[in-house]
Amino acid sequence: MDFFSNIVKIMQKYWQVFLVQGISYTLLLSLLTVAFGAVLGLLLYLGRTVRFKPLNWLCIAIVEVIRGTPMLLQLYVGYFIVPKILPFQVTEFTSVAVALCINSGCYVSEIFRSGIQAVDKGQTEAARSLGLNSRQTMFRIILPQAIKNILPALGNEFIMIVKDTSLASTFFVGELMTACLKVRGNTFLAMECMTIVGVIYFVLTFILSKLLGSFERRLKAND
Repeated sequence: MDFFSNIVKIMQKYWQVFLVQGISYTLLLSLLTVAFGAVLGLLLYLGRTVRFKPLNWLCIAIVEVIRGTPMLLQLYVGYFIVPKILPFQVTEFTSVAVALCINSGCYVSEIFRSGIQAVDKGQTEAARSLGLNSRQTMFRIILPQAIKNILPALGNEFIMIVKDTSLASTFFVGELMTACLKVRGNTFLAMECMTIVGVIYFVLTFILSKLLGSFERRLKAND
């Protein structure tokens, strides 16, 4: 009973830390990561398709390195090394967000690749027969169809990022796990704080997964 009563006491005193600060920073970080990651993923995919070989190799190398190394290591690089390279100052939140965006972009590039390859090749042949060049074919014919195919996968990526932002707590940027660490430091009630955050993460991902499922059903109905 002490366990649950402690949870109630923590929520009564620190609910703003969890529900306002923690959730807002988590969702903001997730939205930024997916939005900029989608743009970066598309650019990386397009970079792998152009005829300029050095650009091909660079994009492939970036994707393979990011996908082949742990996200936490990338966050350390983004937090400690990148700010020293840049000629201007960046905040801790920005450093972590950039690292997450690059990580997400490399995975999203593979989502774009699979989505574009799923489009019937006859679409490309028909577009070229109508006189469209490769750029016009990609942006007017292929991408609109591919985006419809990859939207569910991007939704799943968003849900994954919501959970992966917990790694940002290493640098105390304000998301849910950072809120947990702050409250734990004040109350010395580790299990209770972890339980609260676990429930919040579950509720967030559950709601998002249900919304994504509803969105997918609408897409199928439109087909």
